Amino acid sequence: MTGRSFWPALCALMAVAAGSIVLALALGNGSFGWPDSAVDWQIVREIRLPRALAALATGSLLALAGTLMQVLLRNPLADPYVLGVSGGAAAFSLAGMLLGLSLLPIELLAFVGALVSSVIVFVLGQGSGPWSTARMLLTGVVVAAGWGALISLMLALGDDQSLRGMLFWLMGDLSYARISGWWLPGVAAVTVLLMLRARSLNILAAGETQAALLGEDPRRRYTEIYVAASALTALAVSIAGTVGFVGLIVPHLMRLVVGADHRRLLPAAALFGGAFLVLADTLARNLFSPRQLPVGVLTALIGVPLFLILLNRTGRRK
Repeated sequence: MTGRSFWPALCALMAVAAGSIVLALALGNGSFGWPDSAVDWQIVREIRLPRALAALATGSLLALAGTLMQVLLRNPLADPYVLGVSGGAAAFSLAGMLLGLSLLPIELLAFVGALVSSVIVFVLGQGSGPWSTARMLLTGVVVAAGWGALISLMLALGDDQSLRGMLFWLMGDLSYARISGWWLPGVAAVTVLLMLRARSLNILAAGETQAALLGEDPRRRYTEIYVAASALTALAVSIAGTVGFVGLIVPHLMRLVVGADHRRLLPAAALFGGAFLVLADTLARNLFSPRQLPVGVLTALIGVPLFLILLNRTGRRK
């Protein structure tokens, strides 16, 4: 895609993101319409708008993290959920909640968990043999299963009164998600910073040997990507729990739209990731109104078949 054709695509994605916010504000309890009373406007201002903005920020963070993970493994099947990074962040956060570690911010606990999970996956996945993305992916799936078992154990030993809330949070829930005013500018700033590294990401995506020949330090760049992807995942988990497959679906679709150049892929993924999760959350709270589904349920229902399709295509290419 040329620069001339990229800008209309980016404007269209911005319109989709803005439209998703408008839809989230107007659609409630299974009915569509603008508020016509002071109480309705208060609901929009204090409940729907913060939730929609939280979904926008979470989707953008997960999409950016997934894009980085796919550069790291050079595989479109990689994302924080599949590789167990989200599971590590959730396990550490849940442990902090159950142990009453109120002095430690949940974002810090989630970051430590995500970073620990990343180290486990990439150390065990690489092993003593040559670099293998298939082995890394398989290790990530196993580590994710391990975190899931540990989380189940903590839930079994936890307080019954808070069990439902913890289960919804672990499935990915935005019902009580709130973000401060600096979150969205912060996500935009992170996207810009990553775009400044777009050349390095493009080179790394071509392979470690190619990166070294072009003057990059692959190990140093990989470490930077580990930390950045872990931080992005941790922030997303601290907002909405473990929302799966956004980091898998969005970067793959955006490569089909804007190409593989990370100068274009990163902002496109951030915009569409946010819009996708806002739309998914709007559907989750209205599909079976007045009951609300965890948004992670819907993203998994979409992500699992797409993951299988991508896995099948990847296997055929090999």
